[in-house]
Amino acid sequence: MNDQIDTQAVTSRWQDLDSRHHLHPFTDYKNLHRKGSRIIVRAEGVYLWDSDGNRILDGMAGLWCVNVGYGRKELAQVAKEQLEQLPYYNSFFQTSHPPLIELSELLSEVTQPHFERVFFTNSGSEANDTVVRMVRRYWDLCGKPDKQIIISRENAYHGSTIAAGTLGGMKAMHDQSVVLMPGVEHIAQPYWYGEGGDLDPDEFGIKAARALAERIEQVGAENVAAFIGEPVQGAGGVIIPPETYWPEIARICAEYDILLVADEVICGFGRTGKWFGSDYFELTPDLMPVAKGLSSGYLPIGGVMVSRRLADVLVEKGGEFAHGFTYSGHPACTAVAAENIRILQRERIVEHVEQEAAPYFRRRWAELADHPLVGEARSLGLLGALELVKDKTSREFFDPALEVGTRCRDLCFANGLVMRAVGDKMVVSPPLVIDNSEIDELVELAARCLDLTWKGLGKAG
Repeated sequence: MNDQIDTQAVTSRWQDLDSRHHLHPFTDYKNLHRKGSRIIVRAEGVYLWDSDGNRILDGMAGLWCVNVGYGRKELAQVAKEQLEQLPYYNSFFQTSHPPLIELSELLSEVTQPHFERVFFTNSGSEANDTVVRMVRRYWDLCGKPDKQIIISRENAYHGSTIAAGTLGGMKAMHDQSVVLMPGVEHIAQPYWYGEGGDLDPDEFGIKAARALAERIEQVGAENVAAFIGEPVQGAGGVIIPPETYWPEIARICAEYDILLVADEVICGFGRTGKWFGSDYFELTPDLMPVAKGLSSGYLPIGGVMVSRRLADVLVEKGGEFAHGFTYSGHPACTAVAAENIRILQRERIVEHVEQEAAPYFRRRWAELADHPLVGEARSLGLLGALELVKDKTSREFFDPALEVGTRCRDLCFANGLVMRAVGDKMVVSPPLVIDNSEIDELVELAARCLDLTWKGLGKAG
């Protein structure tokens, strides 16, 4: 009993300090301060433990990133050794260091052959800011300075800085920005379940892709620099495009001579069962922003894989590229990321996802479609989403005021599962090392929380 009282006292102290001194990202502060934050104190494998001693299955791998799982002592050891040898030096002024160089080489090995160079950043947001600078610089050097417009998609997420937030198509973020970056257009997302109407998925995929050609024609191909898209939209609700979508997008980009940017911040490093989402969809992008799974979240790092087409122009014609960050290619971060990639290779984790985890997850996850709340249970690799709907037959959604997804998310956390709500979509993205018994546990916890959500809605009338 005393131990329980002591634990509660410690938790209350942390919550009070957090409430008084910390402003959380993407958070309703009034709501959080009323409830108090959940204090996570340790982690191992696919599990977290909070300050009250509760074990929680992390169905989101942190923020889509802890691909190799928690508790990797080899990554901690690499960070320690690098911090003792060379804790920091910048990569400006014609300077480099061994961890940066080794990681660059490793990235050229695991990406497609036309990616030989990488520009390092500290996050996915910075990677997509770099994309903006790089594509516009490229076309300027090619003698086409009017090619400035970047076309993205509604409900896309590319980061939260002004540039990356503008590239994204999330209305809530745009509504809070007094100034958005000019030169960005948005077209409809390939969201068949919510927006496909009476079309079958393949027809809808073609229609959604051809919106790109229509917008290019509207603004003029001579003004369009690039199209950017996540292979699978993650933060938008795990929107998996129909099979017809990406081949048509790639064809349109080639026809109009615009660059194709595949945002691999979530899909990269094994999440889809291939090294990259571009590999899964057989895309050959010109640029690939990466982050998250690059270090499995152990240290902050991101980057942009730059194709030979762009790199040759930047190197041969460019002069100084006036862009960069103090911590670009930080020694400890690059050392940890390199070891993370070696773990993925050594333990054949990407192959584990493709051959074992993803097929089993797909079968178990699909069972949740039988629940009366669930209109669709979709997955690709180790990405999954549940559409919570009022009517399964008509695909009618709930009134947003009911906050059905938020109810379900809170019940999940209270019952030992991290499952994220995107509106009334419940999404998961577990660590890639998850095994079949842990997938069973994840699905069973999700089913229990769906039952509790259903019961609560009934009581609410």
